[in-house]
Amino acid sequence: MSNSDAVPPAATQRSAVNTILVRRLLHRGFIAAGGALLITALGTDYVYFKTALWQWANFSAWLITTGLIVLLVGVLLLLIDFATRRAARLDVVSFIVVAAAGLLSLLNAFVHSRDAWTSVVPQGISLSALSTVLLLIAAARGWSLAKSRASGDRT
Repeated sequence: MSNSDAVPPAATQRSAVNTILVRRLLHRGFIAAGGALLITALGTDYVYFKTALWQWANFSAWLITTGLIVLLVGVLLLLIDFATRRAARLDVVSFIVVAAAGLLSLLNAFVHSRDAWTSVVPQGISLSALSTVLLLIAAARGWSLAKSRASGDRT
């Protein structure tokens, strides 16, 4: 082993930790949390469809509203990622998928504001299913709407 190959382990660990802290995108966790809330709304819609217990429709409305608020925070953090130069460029496909799911969920929030059975069946549960499919695609892509500046990956 030559002298050029000898790197002290502590220095390597410190640089790896610093690199991870610098590359971390802020928006990913909030996009994932908002997506999880919106996906859960499909489950409560289904339970309401099967039982007709009105509280499940309320749960769906609350989950959709909270999911949209958390997604909005994620979008604001995406802007901060770009402002602080953590993000290099927008991942257009992921952004379009999450934006479409968000718009469908916004429409779904209006549908869920109706009374009784029509708040969920058939439009509410259909919109929840469509947004769930889109959000599962976003999950498979890593919940990131931007590429990291440091390496071009989604970390």
